[in-house]
Amino acid sequence: MNLAGPSIETLEAMLDVTYTWGYQDTRQQLRSLYDKAVRAQWISDDVLPWNTDVDLGKELAPPQLMPLHGSDIFNRMSAKEQHDTNNEAFAWTLSQFLHGEQGALLATAQLVGSVRDLDSKLYAASQVVDEARHVDVFNRYLHTKVGWSYPCNPHLKTLLDMILTDSRWDMKFLGMQIMVEGLALAAFGMIRMNTKEPLLRDLTAYVIGDEARHVAFGVLSLRDYYVEQNEKMKAEREDFVFEAARLMRDRFLFQEVWEKRGLPVKECMDIALHNQGQVMFRQMLFAKIVPAIKKMGLLSDRQRTRFQELGILQFENWADPMADLEAQTVQGAVSARYA
Repeated sequence: MNLAGPSIETLEAMLDVTYTWGYQDTRQQLRSLYDKAVRAQWISDDVLPWNTDVDLGKELAPPQLMPLHGSDIFNRMSAKEQHDTNNEAFAWTLSQFLHGEQGALLATAQLVGSVRDLDSKLYAASQVVDEARHVDVFNRYLHTKVGWSYPCNPHLKTLLDMILTDSRWDMKFLGMQIMVEGLALAAFGMIRMNTKEPLLRDLTAYVIGDEARHVAFGVLSLRDYYVEQNEKMKAEREDFVFEAARLMRDRFLFQEVWEKRGLPVKECMDIALHNQGQVMFRQMLFAKIVPAIKKMGLLSDRQRTRFQELGILQFENWADPMADLEAQTVQGAVSARYA
C-alpha cells in the first residue's frame, strides 16, 4: 500500500548558472574529496544482499525507540496492534529518509550549475550520482521489502522547498549539505547501530560513507566564505539554521501514522514529542550538525541560547564531519594494508 500523494509536483525556482573557465585553478581539499568520491562509488546489486528475506513479523527496531512505547494508548493495544503500529512508524521513518534523499538529489544538481570553481562542480556531480543511488536503494527497500510507504511529511516538505527555491548558493549548501545531510548522517548511524535487520544494516553502512563526504563538502565550501561575511549576513544564516533545526525536530511526530491507524492524532503526537526514546533520537540527530555549524562560525551566543532551548547544544564539541571523514580514510588505509 502506497500512501504517497500526487506523483509529480513542480516548483518554480531561480538560480544563476555559472561557467568556470579557469580549469587550471585547484582547491586541493575539494579535489581530494572528489578523488575519494570517485574511488568510493558502489553498485547496490553488487554489494547489498537484496535476496535477504525481510521478516516484518520480527522487531525491526528496539521497542523502546518506538514513539508510543510505554504509553496508555500503546498498552491498551493487543500484541498484534502494537507490532503493526511499530511497523508503520518504521515505514514512515524510512519514507521520510527516501524523500529527503530526493531533495538532496535535486539540490545537489542545482549546485553543479551554481558553484563557481571547477573542483566544487566535479564533487557536486559525484554527489548527484550518490544521491540517485540513495533514492534508488531506499525506494527499493521500502517497496520490495516493506511493501508500502508514506508521503513527505509537511515539515520536511517545507524545509526542502525552502532550500530548492532559494536563489543563493550558500543557502543551498547550508540547508542541504549541513542540515539535511548532517541529520541523515547521524540518523543512519543510529539505525545501523540499533536495527536487527541485516539488509538495512548493510544498506545504511554504505550510505553513511557517502553522507560523511557530503557534509564535509558543505563545511569546506562554507567555512572560509562565512569568515569574510558581515555580522548581519551571518545572523541571517543563523536564523535559517535555527528554523531548519526546529522543522527537522518537529517532523518526527508521526502524524500520518496516527491518522492511518485511526488513533487520536494530537494525543499521540504529544506522546511522541515527550517519549524519552524519541527525545533521545531527535537530539542525537543533531550530533553531526552542531559541530559543523560551530566549525563554520555560525554558533554565536544568541545561537547557543537557541540550541540550548532545543536541547542540542551539548553536541558542540563532538567530532565534526571532517574528523569523521579523516577517521574513515585512516581506517580504510589500515584495512587495505592488512587485507
